[in-house]
This record gives sequence, C-alpha cells and structure tokens, in this order.
Amino acid sequence: MNKHIIRFTQSNYQPISLEKHQKLSEYLTVQNSPVLFGCRTGICGTCLVVVEGDIPPPSEEEKEILEIFAPGNEQARLACQIDLTNDIDIKIYAG
Repeated sequence: MNKHIIRFTQSNYQPISLEKHQKLSEYLTVQNSPVLFGCRTGICGTCLVVVEGDIPPPSEEEKEILEIFAPGNEQARLACQIDLTNDIDIKIYAG
C-alpha cells in the first residue's frame, strides 16, 4: 500500500507515515498528537488545522463547519475529516 508522510510544521512532533485514505483521528491519540481532537466526527471544530498539500476537497458537511470556524480560509480543514491521499504539512489553526 501507499504510505504518505504527515509533517507537523509548527511543533516538535516527528513526521508520521500513514496508509492512503487512513484518517488522522484513527491514528493520533492524546499521547502522540500535536492536534487536539474533540468529537472526531467533524462537528465540533476542535481539530481545525491548516493543510499544505494536495488532498480531496472537504465534504459539504465539513464546508459548513469550516464556514463557522475558519471563514474564508481555503487551507483550513478538520483534521478528523482529512482523506489522506498525498504527503501533507499540518499547522494548528491560529485564527
């Protein structure tokens, strides 16, 4: 299977390697994550991040949440909803 690298550019966390289409929220836990997760279902906005890299566009449901928490930011995504298809860099959303 294809593995992709996720780099956390504003932290001391080491890059991780995940399978294509694996969800970050399935791999990252409180112990090993620079990203905070809340509901892990895409409705709370806790895991809001900025993504640099090519990934599929957000679903309509995710777009609605992004309009509330990060209006106008095209790179903002919910980490729990990212469909991993390429290497990406992640920054915690600072507003």
